Amino acid sequence: MLSMFEHGLRRSRQAAGLDRLRLRFVVPPHLPESLAAHTAARLRSLAATANVEVIWLEAPLDAGFSVICRRQADAALGWLMSGPATLPEPLDAMELGKFEPELWIPAALSAGDRRVLDPDELAGMDVVHGPRRASPVVYDAWLAALRARRPCFEFIDPPSRHSLAVTLAFAATAGRPTAVLSSPLWVAGDEAMGDVPQQAEDTYDMVRVHVEGRPLTATAAVAWSGDLPGHLQQLLFDTADAGMCPSPGQGTSD
Repeated sequence: MLSMFEHGLRRSRQAAGLDRLRLRFVVPPHLPESLAAHTAARLRSLAATANVEVIWLEAPLDAGFSVICRRQADAALGWLMSGPATLPEPLDAMELGKFEPELWIPAALSAGDRRVLDPDELAGMDVVHGPRRASPVVYDAWLAALRARRPCFEFIDPPSRHSLAVTLAFAATAGRPTAVLSSPLWVAGDEAMGDVPQQAEDTYDMVRVHVEGRPLTATAAVAWSGDLPGHLQQLLFDTADAGMCPSPGQGTSD
């Protein structure tokens, strides 16, 4: 209730020309750095031109971007696991593009340098991914996708969330075939993802592959409240309309 009162008061003061326009924008943790940096830089540049102050917030997001519905933020960058039309009123959203994870499997399962893994084979393996609190929206969607192939499927929490090398070593020494699945990281379909160099001593005989058909993806989107002033909505639209950010390891465009 206090958030809604503050929201209404701020809108009234801005409409009367008493306050500089402010935009409270959420960037949740655990987004790909290239995505977060590209979007934030674009929004900051456009906001400066429009004399709009951006207040940056870091907070977790659920599937319905409820932090915006509760008037605790005006807009957010996050993962949209279904179409914008499924968002509750008064939210609007614009998609930026699809992202997929890195998937690592034991080299013994990758004979002949194959680069693609069948989704059914993945569902039959132990898969290290998570923890769920890092990105519940993506975690739950990908868990449901793999349970559709094997109903008893469960993810295994990584032994160290801050170290890929430790996680790969954990998977490489497991008693049964174990894969390592990252959070969304790469622009889906980017063939350069397998070309990013990795120190041999850090891979522990694990190799990077794609999941056939790319059933595990997440759509990046900018969402905002549809009752924002029109020029703030246009600012967010223009930010999202800037296009897809480069994948990690690729050159950064202007």
